[in-house]
Amino acid sequence: MITRQYVLAAGGTGGHMIPAHVLAEELMRRGHRVALITDDRGARIPGLFEGVQVHVLPAGRLSGGPIGWFRAIRSIFAGRAMALRLYETFRPSAVVGFGGYPALPALLAARADKVPTLIHEQNAVLGRVNRLMAGKVDAVATAYETVQRLPAKAADKTHLVGNPVRDEVRALRDLPFPALGPDGVFRLLVTGGSQGATILSRVVPDGLALLPEHFRRRLQVTQQCREEDIEQVRARYAELGIPADLATYLPDIPERLSWTHLVIARAGASTIAELTVAGRPAILVPLPSATDDHQTFNAREMGKAGGARTIAQSRFAPVELAKQMQKLALDPRALANAAERARAVGRPNAASDLADLVERTGRDRGFDPNFLREHVLTPMPGGAYA
Repeated sequence: MITRQYVLAAGGTGGHMIPAHVLAEELMRRGHRVALITDDRGARIPGLFEGVQVHVLPAGRLSGGPIGWFRAIRSIFAGRAMALRLYETFRPSAVVGFGGYPALPALLAARADKVPTLIHEQNAVLGRVNRLMAGKVDAVATAYETVQRLPAKAADKTHLVGNPVRDEVRALRDLPFPALGPDGVFRLLVTGGSQGATILSRVVPDGLALLPEHFRRRLQVTQQCREEDIEQVRARYAELGIPADLATYLPDIPERLSWTHLVIARAGASTIAELTVAGRPAILVPLPSATDDHQTFNAREMGKAGGARTIAQSRFAPVELAKQMQKLALDPRALANAAERARAVGRPNAASDLADLVERTGRDRGFDPNFLREHVLTPMPGGAYA
C-alpha cells in the first residue's frame, strides 16, 4: 500500500545522484511513491532510479556575467513553474534536494506550494544551492559532523545522517578484510570518479615502479582511466610486468571493493562513504578544482581516524606515492588496522536515518489517483521522462 509521495531533486553528477537513488530505494521499500527531478546528465546515468518517475527541468548555472545570470534566472523560474505543475498532481509530502542546480527550482516551487522541504549535503563544505537554501528549508541533513559554510540559522535544524550508499556496499561491512599473507597477491583499486583522472594514470604506474621488487611482483591492479589515457597506461603496466585490469567505467565497484586491499582515489563524498562503510584503507588525492576545495575537507575525517593518507595533488608524484604505499601496505597488520579505522567512521545506516528524517518532516497531502493515467510523460533515452 502506497502511503506517501516524495520528490527528490538532484543535479546530474554521481555525487548527488547516488545518495538520492539510495534514498529512493529505501522510501519505496517503505511503501512510498517517489519522483525524481534532475537535468539531462542525471537522466542519462545508467542503473539509477528504475521504477521512478523522472522529470527533467531546466536549471541555469549562475555564472557567465550579467547575460549568463539573466539566462540562469529565466531557466530557474521556468523550472519552478514546471515543478509546480508536477506538484498539483503528484502532491508530494516533502521535497528533498541533494544539491546541484536542478534542485533549486524544485525547492523554490515546494516553498511556494507550502510543501515541507529538506536538503542533504554530501560534502564537508555546503554546496552553492544548499548554501542558498539551508536557512529556508525545514531540515538539513549532513554527511559529516563538521560542515563548512553552514549558516548559523540552520544549526538547530541540522541532522547528521551520513551519506547513503548502495546495499551492495553495506553488505561488505559484514565481511572480514581480505586475507593478506606476506607473499599473497596484493589487490590495488585505482579510481578517479565517474570520469577517471589523468593524474592518477600518469603517477600511479610510475609510483608502483619504485616499490621494492618483491612487493611489486605481488601487485594486481584494477584502474579506471580516461579513454584517452588507457592505452598508454596499459603499455606502462605491461612494461613493468604488473597485471592490470583497466576500464573507462567500473560498474561493479562493490564487487571489486570486496577483494581490494588498498584504494587510490579522489576524495569525492560517495567514494569516501563507500570506503568507510566497507572498511577499506585508502590513499586520497583530493581534486584541487573542486568547488570550495570540498574534497580536501571530505578527506579529513577518514585521515584523522587513521583510515587514509591524503596527498595533495601538488605533491602527488611517483616518489611520494611509493613512500606512502610502503608505509601503509607493506605490513599486513598495519593495513588491517587502517581498514578497521576507516570502518570506524563509516555510517552504514545513513539511508535509513535519512528516510526517517524525511518521513518526520513530510506531511500527508493525498495522492491524485488520476496522476499515472493523466500525467503525460515524454520518453527520453535511458528510460527517463521529461
